Amino acid sequence: MKALVTGGAGLIGSHLVDLLLEKGFQVKILDSLVEPTHLKGKPPWIPKEAEFILGDVRNMKDLDIALDGVDYVFHQAAEGGFMPEIAKYVHANCLGTANLIELIIKKHPVKKLVVASSQAVYGEGKYSCSEHGTINPDLRSVSQLSKKEWESKCPICNLDLIPLPTDENSNIGAETTYAISKYTQERLTIGLGKGYDIPTVALRYSVTYGPRQSIFNPYTGVCSIFSTRMLNGLPPIVYEDGRQTRDFIYVGDVAKANLAVAESDEATHQVFNVGTGKQTSVLSLIAALAKKYNLDIEPLMRNEFRPGEVRHLFADNSKLRSIGWKPEVILDEGVDKYVEWIKTQSDIKEYFSKAEEQLKKMKVVMNTN
Repeated sequence: MKALVTGGAGLIGSHLVDLLLEKGFQVKILDSLVEPTHLKGKPPWIPKEAEFILGDVRNMKDLDIALDGVDYVFHQAAEGGFMPEIAKYVHANCLGTANLIELIIKKHPVKKLVVASSQAVYGEGKYSCSEHGTINPDLRSVSQLSKKEWESKCPICNLDLIPLPTDENSNIGAETTYAISKYTQERLTIGLGKGYDIPTVALRYSVTYGPRQSIFNPYTGVCSIFSTRMLNGLPPIVYEDGRQTRDFIYVGDVAKANLAVAESDEATHQVFNVGTGKQTSVLSLIAALAKKYNLDIEPLMRNEFRPGEVRHLFADNSKLRSIGWKPEVILDEGVDKYVEWIKTQSDIKEYFSKAEEQLKKMKVVMNTN
């Protein structure tokens, strides 16, 4: 079998490439090596056994070459981050996926197309109110966050809500450009997959971390953003109070999820969460990293927040477990693997301080009153 991995030089894509080669696939990689993620060009982890194509999913000619003779497509290429670059996210994520599906329909039939989506499509996710039961609240307003009222509130009684694992049937709350673009990718993939009888799957990733997460991109990858500051003697910057929680999943488990749905007929035309099902606070992640680096360093909290950010979000992964997948790497082990890797990198610089000026200028980061 021959597989194409778009974005195959990146964090998730590169681990998926390794897994596919291990399973006996012939593998093509299509990657544009976009900066700042690939600031130094083609990374050293691209295996010589894979065919590497420098190209862009927005370019039909590049895609046509990449799709030739392929049986499986794993579409990982995407633009992400918090900047208000609306056209860039829509162009890369939505047009890239549309191009891919159009060529599959017209010229390159495949056995399975697996597309990377995100937990961002849920917005604030699923909660419980002690008075009113299950609630899918709207994103917290700037007015609320400005008053340091961090927890999500029940829209009926205004009580603090209790976070619940978010399942695939939960309300879609995509409001940021990135989230909207990922949900659009999903609908193109599943809807057109059904309409043209293409076996398709969409995977909603939780916060993925691990070796090969770019140490050059100050806008995405919280593990690397914290680490590059800590390794340069600077405190990690934390928004809100640091008690917001996420579902941090190791990149190897995400790669295995892609293979699991590719090999499952039951997964066809379905959407799956890919997460551990466990909550971890931002402060807990920082503590885990500091312990591995043997550093005594306190995070810097300046009463700042990011509008559009969610408070608590973690996955109900039971649907993906039902087809035989399960997360295998716990956070402590995953952080260990990440730290071992980053220590092998030379000339680790800190890029976030400069980027933060732009974040504040564009009101991606704001101060409380």
